[in-house]
Amino acid sequence: MPNSLLSPQKIIIASRESLLAMWQAKFIQKCLGELYPQTEVSILGMTTRGDQILDQSLAKIGGKGLFIKELEQALEDGRADIAVHSMKDMPMNVPEGFKLAAITEREDPRDAFVSIHYSGLDALPEGSVVGTSSLRRESQLRAQFPHLEVHPLRGNVQTRLRKLDEGQYAAIILAAAGLKRLGLSDRITALLSPEQSLPAVGQGALGIECRADRIDLVALMQPLHHQETAYCVEAERALSRVLGGSCQVPLGAFAEISNGTLQLRGFVAQPDGKRIVSDALNGKPETGITMGQQLAQKLINKGAGEILATLVPAEGWK
Repeated sequence: MPNSLLSPQKIIIASRESLLAMWQAKFIQKCLGELYPQTEVSILGMTTRGDQILDQSLAKIGGKGLFIKELEQALEDGRADIAVHSMKDMPMNVPEGFKLAAITEREDPRDAFVSIHYSGLDALPEGSVVGTSSLRRESQLRAQFPHLEVHPLRGNVQTRLRKLDEGQYAAIILAAAGLKRLGLSDRITALLSPEQSLPAVGQGALGIECRADRIDLVALMQPLHHQETAYCVEAERALSRVLGGSCQVPLGAFAEISNGTLQLRGFVAQPDGKRIVSDALNGKPETGITMGQQLAQKLINKGAGEILATLVPAEGWK
């Protein structure tokens, strides 16, 4: 049990102000309050560029890093001590001067099918409009269900659900973790298996970031670090890093540990889903980063490089 006498008087958490981001920050606040009762843990709510620009897809405006930069600035200038992120929003390379102090235990990593009138993707009539903000989801939907229409869907969870309820979409695809954390499990019509929709890198896990020189904070966060989740997320991120994973690339990677073995699956696709390159590797959990790099190379050898070359500059993924 951590020694509360060694804990600081105050820890400030930087967080986006969306309901889901604030849930995540409050969850970490609660955990830290229980670990270090003598420490005052508060939250600095911030609006990021990613929250402000809602009329364009993330792929067009610079990617998920738009949700992170302002929080890192608050760490850098001392307004906050740690930042809490969804790991799927974390750029594959943590900027110099910053460090991931902990990765928390994963919530359900799957995608969720949400609809008012239909029980699942198979039940959607031809021409039905499905909403998603993710090229990863879009490419898999188009590959398996070419008769459906896939339209962009931005905004926070509540906004997306409202657009569904207003009839703008026959169904939408969201991360199950976000719905469950917000107490909206009853909105999940069906959970999509990894075979139906391979999850995003880091989906369902939270990351706690701090400045690299704050060794004290790294030590304080260790009770919140979940090693099995970290092995999986690190493997996924290693694959994505080699392939230049970003919002511009339809890419999925998902690792899970069973009976002491880590299985890593990954794919790269054309946005229209007409070509998908996928493969998998099994190995020891502690070799996850190497496995991620090896699987990325296998995908490149199978043709992922050709797909990527049409999507991003070659130096972005080699």
